[in-house]
Amino acid sequence: MSERFRRILLVMFLAVGLAGAGWLAAPRLVNLLPGRIKQRIPHELLALVETPLPTALPAPAVTSAPIRITIPALPTETVTAVPPTFTPQPTNQPTNTPTPTITPTPSPTPLPPSAIIEGVHNIPQKFNNCGPANLSLTLAFYGQKVNQLDIAGQIKPNYDDRNVSPEELAAYVNDETLLRAQVYSGGSLALLKQLIAAGFPVIVEKGLLPSEWEGWMGHYLTVYGYDDATQEFISMDTYLGPWDGGHHTDSYETMAEYWRHFNYTFVLVYPPKRETAVTTLLTTHYTDPLLMWQHAAQTAQKETDLQPDDAFAWFNLGTSLTHLGQLTDQPEFYENATAAFDRARTIGLPRRMLWYQFQPYVAYLAVGRPEDVLTLATATETSEGGRNVEETFLYVGHAYLAAGNISQAKAAYRQALQLNPNFEAAQQALAELN
Repeated sequence: MSERFRRILLVMFLAVGLAGAGWLAAPRLVNLLPGRIKQRIPHELLALVETPLPTALPAPAVTSAPIRITIPALPTETVTAVPPTFTPQPTNQPTNTPTPTITPTPSPTPLPPSAIIEGVHNIPQKFNNCGPANLSLTLAFYGQKVNQLDIAGQIKPNYDDRNVSPEELAAYVNDETLLRAQVYSGGSLALLKQLIAAGFPVIVEKGLLPSEWEGWMGHYLTVYGYDDATQEFISMDTYLGPWDGGHHTDSYETMAEYWRHFNYTFVLVYPPKRETAVTTLLTTHYTDPLLMWQHAAQTAQKETDLQPDDAFAWFNLGTSLTHLGQLTDQPEFYENATAAFDRARTIGLPRRMLWYQFQPYVAYLAVGRPEDVLTLATATETSEGGRNVEETFLYVGHAYLAAGNISQAKAAYRQALQLNPNFEAAQQALAELN
């Protein structure tokens, strides 16, 4: 065998070896790429090299979910009605009475068979920027033009942050503009139509399933019209790209299905002079946070009765009960909430669920189950997107703190602040340990 031939064989072996090593390392390398770069890679190629993530969050090791979860009654003395964007002081009169107080649903105002708000124009979103983009187009409707990237630079300074909460959107409006904004949950299609008929575009938080390969994710949509004849809502969908002028339609059924993935949550932006109109439309059913979350819990429980294997319904029940626990300081709400979350996890929640909604962490910590927080947070951090959600590290810090591990708690809070230096909850948590 000639020297030249041996060299050719050696080069070929090296090339094959490097190619094999590269192929084996490709999933890890691709997973480390920033999301804004990965989105430019064709899905067909990503599917070949990217390690598939679990389709669902881990189920609880031990569950205690009863067949039917009790909604504890509200305290006899409720808080003064305040917008749910702000945190009221808890009452001091908890009760252990298991019978729920049923709050009657307000009778809807007669509505026209169709309505559309003129002057709403679409703004194609940048990477994972649906929240700021929808807020930007809503502000523009009210005559305040703010670039979506300027909004994002303040409320999500980490470009790869996958989540902007409804509360962050409302806080931006209240702090940086002359308009007002509030966040509500437990909405309905009838209320959505009432708000549109009154001239208010509504930002709804909803689920999105662009393709089976991409999987479920959270999304915002600005709804500004409806038509009973076609049974459709009309909206601006910033996800659809620069060549879409808006006027996206969803059937009433589709809107309800994906909106409930986020407990029928919506953000309402309005001029201060229209505050009375807003409160009249919403009534104390929504402006009193206790009544709002009780109604949301009752709605979710009805859905669990109708579809006992619906993970979203159980999750919504847990979320609503957790908020009631925060407002009343009643342990029964947290205990029932964790049972609902256990049931949702057992059925199977989308792997991205905790990129956007964090009430399971609150409930598990309240009942002394920090290990569940760490289990869920670890699963969330396995993806590049999950590693860029600062709220995850806040609750990891809380879990370590509950376990008495101060050094790891501090490290988690610092990681949250590295992702978002403006994150006040992490700033406060770290300051209390220093």
